[in-house]
Amino acid sequence: MNDDEHLVETLVSSEEVFNGRLLRVKRDRVRLPDGMEAVREHIDHPGAVVMIAVLDNGKMLFERQFRYPLARVFLELPAGKIDHGEPILDTARRELREETGYKARSWRHLGVMHPCIGYSNEKIELFLAHGLTYVGHERDQEEFLEVLELSLADALLAVRDGEITDSKTITGLLWAEKIFSGAWEVPT
Repeated sequence: MNDDEHLVETLVSSEEVFNGRLLRVKRDRVRLPDGMEAVREHIDHPGAVVMIAVLDNGKMLFERQFRYPLARVFLELPAGKIDHGEPILDTARRELREETGYKARSWRHLGVMHPCIGYSNEKIELFLAHGLTYVGHERDQEEFLEVLELSLADALLAVRDGEITDSKTITGLLWAEKIFSGAWEVPT
């Protein structure tokens, strides 16, 4: 028996509340560990990737773009949605090229983060990209953004100063800081 059994909720029934282009919203009835029932509403998300793309000068690529739900421009690492059935490395390569115009010679998968565990199954795969070459962007028709370069030190100051508040970017910067300092090895 798993040590977590006393914490696990089991599905009793599920209802789809909304099915859109990107997200599905579900309302599930679950049985709690004590036998009682409760309702859980959650978002089904296809997943995403985020890239720590390091230029030869040691700086990383960042993007500034408007994010509609919060009605403001955010500073963030390049990222994008995983298409159905698409391998995550292919997503990372595609999104880096589409958004920033760069291709990378070297790719390493670092790990995964779950940004909204209380209401979404979204997972974001983190990648480290080196050996960048500019080949021109291929942005989607609805995509408007600016690409810029920042050092790790400047990016961390932007987190401290509240200029970077995006969770995937903050997580990526934690990885970058640990890898660049030699505290963590890059997975092979």
